[in-house]
Amino acid sequence: MGTGLIGTSIALALREHGVEVRLTDPDTASLRLACDLGAGRPLDTASPDRPADIAIIAAPPAAVPEVVRDAQHRGLAHVYTDAASVKDGVIAEAVRRGCDMSTFVPGHPMGGREKHGPSAARADLFLGRSWALCPTAKADPGAIATATALARMCGAEPVTLSAAAHDRAVALVSHAPHVAAAAVAARLLGGDDTALALAGQGVRDVTRVAGGDPGLWLEILRDNPGPVAELLEEIADDLHGAAAALRGTAPDQATASARERVRDLLDRGRRGHDRIPGKHGAQRTPAYTVVPVVIPDEPGALGRLFAAAGAAQVNIEDVRIDHSPGLPVGVAQLSVLPEAAAELSRTLAEGGWSVHA
Repeated sequence: MGTGLIGTSIALALREHGVEVRLTDPDTASLRLACDLGAGRPLDTASPDRPADIAIIAAPPAAVPEVVRDAQHRGLAHVYTDAASVKDGVIAEAVRRGCDMSTFVPGHPMGGREKHGPSAARADLFLGRSWALCPTAKADPGAIATATALARMCGAEPVTLSAAAHDRAVALVSHAPHVAAAAVAARLLGGDDTALALAGQGVRDVTRVAGGDPGLWLEILRDNPGPVAELLEEIADDLHGAAAALRGTAPDQATASARERVRDLLDRGRRGHDRIPGKHGAQRTPAYTVVPVVIPDEPGALGRLFAAAGAAQVNIEDVRIDHSPGLPVGVAQLSVLPEAAAELSRTLAEGGWSVHA
């Protein structure tokens, strides 16, 4: 129920497993496109089929409770879940509207893109991602099991937690970072063409999520105001302190102290970054070695590079591609275990690749 980016991506993931999917959306153009993409067939709302195993409400947070209540009233499914990015307010409103909380398992797949709409949907959008489930005390164990199976069928890893804990967590790892990215990206409006021509991967990484739909994000932030505001105030304090230190207007005018204040922020930032779980949810230790390889911007180049790495019996743990503006080449940053870096570099160089230490 809802054929935007998230709903269509869930449907596409389920279709890859042969699941029969019915789709509905008040936007007929979005529904038609999702169906044309192979995500499912339109739900006959006048005479629906037998109740589905599960109904997934992929709608904005404010719309979820009413859609759940109406779907339950019509008996569309045995179990109901949603994909809204906030949970506490959704659950409170669902209870207020009289939703059956025994069959409703609030959820939030932690996958997304800065693009929106069914045309941006991908069957692998949730592969390897967490999928939050926030059942209330009234939830039936069978309903929880069905929602858990849904998450796993989409390639995600279910994580069960309370609604309040979920909202605090997503404020930290998603909502506040989005606002911070938007603040950085907004500064680019004042840059001239010469400055923007110098934009590299760093600013692209920092501002990528700022390309999201402002209307959707305004609703998300409105529904999770407290935790987000608290984090933004902490970020603002750090930035204000760094700015004051750089201008030499910190409370202590000592240059060394000002430098240490900025260094402290940068050091805490690095340590915080290192806490982000890496592959398979593991901590980022031991650190990977990055092997930069120049690749031509042409079809099949990345596939040939991966094939060469496979021939060297080296597993690529992670990859990032840095594009060279105005040039027909890019740099593939291949992350590998430290002990494999030398063998990979040697094999690729012998194969004609431009490898850099």
